Formats: sequence, structure tokens, C-alpha cells
Amino acid sequence: MKRHNFKNLKIWEKAMDFTDLTYDYCKGLPVEERYNLINQINRCACSVPSNIAEGSGKRTNLHFAEFLSTALSSSYEAETQLLICERRRYGDKEKLNECLELVAEVQRMIFSFREYILGNDGKS
Repeated sequence: MKRHNFKNLKIWEKAMDFTDLTYDYCKGLPVEERYNLINQINRCACSVPSNIAEGSGKRTNLHFAEFLSTALSSSYEAETQLLICERRRYGDKEKLNECLELVAEVQRMIFSFREYILGNDGKS
């Protein structure tokens, strides 16, 4: 397997951008959501680049792909919580839309990279 330096992966960089953006968005949410939605959104957003980074250090492409799947799952969870905010009309609508657009881009990138990794298992 080819080793990946997570800091050089575009998916990790985009996931970090998503984390920054969600943290900024959450600053505008109601204070009573601090221990509910805000905490959960921030944890999910952090989980995305964290799992990409952790997976990059695994011995096989299959193990790396498992961590990419976990990152993808965390992104879906974060997206759902952002959609809850949208339904409840929480926070800045423009920032929320930016978060939703970026998470969709991150999801496509992770999915494609995972497929690439799985397609090359044992070939690198």
C-alpha cells in the first residue's frame, strides 16, 4: 500500500474547511442548543477529518477505506443535524447553505477516494 500523508490529501483539507465553517455557523445558534445540536454538530464535523487522518496511517487500503467510510458516515450525521437547524430556522441561512454545499462536496470526494482506494487494493 502507498502511504498517504493526510495533510497532503485534498479530502482532508476540504474536511478541515468544513469543520471550520460549521464551527463558525454554530456560533450563531441559540445558546440553549449548546449541549445539544451545537455539541453534536461540532463533534461530527471534527470526526470527518480525524477519521481521514487516522485511516491514512493504516497498513492496508482496505483498513483505510473503512476509516473513509466512518468519515463519510460522520458527514451524513452532520448534514442531518444541519438540516434540523434549517427546519428550525436556526442561525444564519447563508452560512448554513455554505455548510450544506461544502458537506455535499466533501461527501462526493470521500466516496470517490474510497472507491479509488478499494479499486487499487494490493496494486500499490
